Amino acid sequence: MLALDPRVVEAVWASVQPKLPPPAPDEHPLGCHRRRIPDRDCFSAILFRLVTGCSWDVAGLLGMGAETTLRRRRDAWLAAGVFDGLVEEAIAAYDRIIGLDLSEVGLDASQHKAPMGGEGTGPNPTDRGKSGWKWSLATDRAGIPVGWSVDAAQRNDIVLVAPTLDAVGARGLLADIETLHLDRGYDFARVAQDCATRGLSDVVCARRRPAGAGKRSVRVPLGMRWPVERTNSWLSNFGQLRRNTDRFVAQRLGQFALAVALIIVVKLMKWSDRWNR
Repeated sequence: MLALDPRVVEAVWASVQPKLPPPAPDEHPLGCHRRRIPDRDCFSAILFRLVTGCSWDVAGLLGMGAETTLRRRRDAWLAAGVFDGLVEEAIAAYDRIIGLDLSEVGLDASQHKAPMGGEGTGPNPTDRGKSGWKWSLATDRAGIPVGWSVDAAQRNDIVLVAPTLDAVGARGLLADIETLHLDRGYDFARVAQDCATRGLSDVVCARRRPAGAGKRSVRVPLGMRWPVERTNSWLSNFGQLRRNTDRFVAQRLGQFALAVALIIVVKLMKWSDRWNR
């Protein structure tokens, strides 16, 4: 997977390293505890687990750290906002180098397995009621994520429209959206109201409608939705997102932010290679 390409990993690590909190002081009275595992090794293990979906034990073999060490380091980085800062920097870098195209924005949800249950999960109606979670994602015309939210699998997609748009607005990008593309499952008055409240008047969201008595129904084109569907497919390639075993929303959001940052870095690498041939 391109997310594990050495150039991508090094670029992401270069951004992560300055954001890491300083290590706790050595307070062992005898100074005989084991040497602290380097942050770089822990990051490699966390990244490997995200991409492959393996257990902490397997990731620990790669990063030379025990499961408890990796969990503790992950939680410390989440508390310090490392992954949130990383994805914000990645989106800003893409906008500066290539430019976000918000003339056409797609929004869609995707639901996946969460076999361990926990906070923010629930019975998945498409998976025989097994525990699951979902994310709602908004992307620009090229499929670059600009806002997302997560919830339990049984939550209706239309409920996540407002928090997803609010996430776009938190980045100061909501006013730049010209057309919002949704599928026919979002064709409800609540969605129209949520969009109108946030200043979005051009919303392409329609299903087959009757043309009148004695006439055939007419299908209205659903617009440009393939970029967000493609990005959802990219994100589903990350094993830990596809089958999530963490039990807290903050942990899933951290994984999602790291995955988005990796996707953007891969995009920037490809853009650079194209122009440096």
